[in-house]
Amino acid sequence: MTVDSFFETLEKQYTDKLPFVVYSRPINSIIKCWLQDDAELHTTENFTESGFVFSPFDLSQKSVLLPEANCDHFTLEVSNINIEEDFKPTTIDNTDAQFHLDLVSKGITAIKDGDLDKVVLSRKVDISSKTDHPITVFKRLFNTYKKAMVYCWYHPKVGLWLGATPELLFKVEGNRLTMISLAGTKPYSTRNQIAWTEKEYEEQQIVTDYIVDQISSYTHQVNTTEVETVRAGNLLHLKTYIIGLIKEGCSLRSIIEALHPTPAVCGFPKAPAKDFILNNEGYDRQYYTGFLGELNLKQTKTRNTNRRNVENNAYGLVRTYSNFYVNLRCMQITNDKESIYVGGGITKDSNPEKEWEETVNKTKTILNVLS
Repeated sequence: MTVDSFFETLEKQYTDKLPFVVYSRPINSIIKCWLQDDAELHTTENFTESGFVFSPFDLSQKSVLLPEANCDHFTLEVSNINIEEDFKPTTIDNTDAQFHLDLVSKGITAIKDGDLDKVVLSRKVDISSKTDHPITVFKRLFNTYKKAMVYCWYHPKVGLWLGATPELLFKVEGNRLTMISLAGTKPYSTRNQIAWTEKEYEEQQIVTDYIVDQISSYTHQVNTTEVETVRAGNLLHLKTYIIGLIKEGCSLRSIIEALHPTPAVCGFPKAPAKDFILNNEGYDRQYYTGFLGELNLKQTKTRNTNRRNVENNAYGLVRTYSNFYVNLRCMQITNDKESIYVGGGITKDSNPEKEWEETVNKTKTILNVLS
């Protein structure tokens, strides 16, 4: 399939108002698309099906599933996509500054009162002018964010979401579980040396410790890597890999409930942080800070490495894999408006004005790609 025919097929699906997802995983020249053959809204609660899942921040709401059996699948291998650029000015609505400043102050007070250790607070930013066609935006995301999961997801009964997220919630290959602890944010600059603060390292360690603790009942042989700095577009983050083996009999649903939402998008402890968000943010996050990805797909091991691996897979055996990414750096398009979602982690040392500036920087990063 050529690049032109691949995207023509995708655009026809969108024109016909049929569900689809097009996506590319980090450091990958492969673009995949799933085209559902009807407009039915499929959901999952137990995550036992096979398909592509799109899950909300609040798992009391159902996750949308594009079932593997109900979709046509196409793959395109390409390193860069030519786009006929027609740049247009796009403005954003930042009139909610005082509300967000007050929200962050309230979060800091809750932390100092001992109710929380950390809470992640966000805001929804409406765009006052139309951006480019969603498929064009996806192409630009693919060209720009090589180290992120980039996607465009659409269902006529839900809406359209676009994003470029650097954060893996977790992936499962056989019984091997891999997670990423990601926290801290700085603007990328070629002129300045990176200097992370104690607050940012503290935020990163909270996420790492939390993940290790949460999976302790479901895994063994857990190892963590050293903290490293990673770049995602014009922003920098602190990242740690956490790898373990899933104990026999553990369900995928139990691991999801243990890990989602992480402190990087919710806070710590999870239950009171989530309650604080739902009661104080003033809007419904929907699928922002939810997760998305491939669910229970089959993978055949095609070569023998001559060494015993943890999954004990021999040549030619089939194993199941899933990979889920946290829905960050995303945009929602509905019939009447377009919105960007941004947020930041709040600790006792946070400064409301600086937290506001961080959300503004994140908004600009997304907006640069949209327009």
